[in-house]
Amino acid sequence: MSSQNELRQGPKQLAKAVEAGLKRHILSPAHAKLSRLKRWSPKQPDFLGAWPDHATAVANIPRRWVPTYNDPDVALFAFEWMCKMRVWDYPVLFWLRKLQRPGLRVLDAGGNLGVKYISFADYLELREIDWTVFELTETVRLAARMQGEGRVPPEIRFIDQMAESGPVDLFLCSGLLQYLDTPFPEFVAQLSTRPDHILLNKVATRDGPSVTTLERIGPARVPYQMRCRDDFEAQLAQMDYEIVDQWEIPSLSHVIDTHPDLGSSISRGYLLRRRD
Repeated sequence: MSSQNELRQGPKQLAKAVEAGLKRHILSPAHAKLSRLKRWSPKQPDFLGAWPDHATAVANIPRRWVPTYNDPDVALFAFEWMCKMRVWDYPVLFWLRKLQRPGLRVLDAGGNLGVKYISFADYLELREIDWTVFELTETVRLAARMQGEGRVPPEIRFIDQMAESGPVDLFLCSGLLQYLDTPFPEFVAQLSTRPDHILLNKVATRDGPSVTTLERIGPARVPYQMRCRDDFEAQLAQMDYEIVDQWEIPSLSHVIDTHPDLGSSISRGYLLRRRD
């Protein structure tokens, strides 16, 4: 039962108290000991540790791991697997079909080596779409080499600076947000124009304060953020976008191996439409 002092607190003060409790919990000696044991285990966990922010998670990446996604070996990890349609891709395909028109300008942020373009090739008339992938520098360099080898379609444009995108009609972020080290409103604000629609998929959320863990991706350990759902959806509203559609992806729910008592993340997707 809540104490009288707790009941007298306003929503902001109560939220701060909850977040402080989470910080004490995820950084407690018992959890720190479990994290150390897990990181040296022969069977490496998919998700290791739990911290309140991206910077603290980066500072705790074990030295024997590649500490960034900006690496060609990391970019290539599971490339062939990602080029095939998966069950969680179908909501994205559905909305692309609904919004498709000749000359549609799509910016695929965090699109790896064009894996969504490749996986959708049998389902959409992609020649009608101007498709640009925004990625990290090493991935863009690798994509250029693979286009020269015929492994990546030549019609995909790759950039490593958001300002180079030009006007965008549909901003696609599929599986990007958990790795993003910039607040989402600031990320979108880098575009030269506000997109009519934003299509988000595989957003890791939770019912509680945001938590950042370390995901194992091939040779790397990279920060993986599980966002507070309420805070994130409030951000979207402040950006002056309305949620037209949303969905859950149960098969992409994750538990942090070293912190199972924090519960499971819930993977969500959103179709957003600009209000003005």
